[in-house]
Amino acid sequence: MQVFDDIAALQARVGTELGTSDWLTVDQSRIDRFADATDDHQWIHVDVERATRESPFGGPVAHGFLTLALLPRLVGEVFTVRGVGTRVNYGLNTLRFINPVPAGARIRARVRLSDVIARGPGAFRVGCHVTVEIENHDRPACIAETLTLYIV
Repeated sequence: MQVFDDIAALQARVGTELGTSDWLTVDQSRIDRFADATDDHQWIHVDVERATRESPFGGPVAHGFLTLALLPRLVGEVFTVRGVGTRVNYGLNTLRFINPVPAGARIRARVRLSDVIARGPGAFRVGCHVTVEIENHDRPACIAETLTLYIV
């Protein structure tokens, strides 16, 4: 993990890759819990037997929004900034789900710092280009341009 002493140190890295997170297993239990939390019980996610038999993916896959929901954790493993009291999700400029994440697969985030923009006294909008990679797959799970508000 990269640790930046302050926002200015982070700003000096705009346009560069900050690194990758650790691998995280997206197992069927996590998929089922996400389905319960969101009331999205579509069979391609939660019915292992049917998904294995009928799904074009050959088995159950994670919800795209589960992959998205894991971004704060994954990006949080890549870098942090000292002196930041609060980080708030600010939105997304772009989001594309490229490849489904099979149940049991491992994913990680590759993070490139896009910009750091002042948004008022002690507030900075931090943009990151995040690619969620799936272990042993050529194509990523998703690509997102994330926005986070940092308040010092």
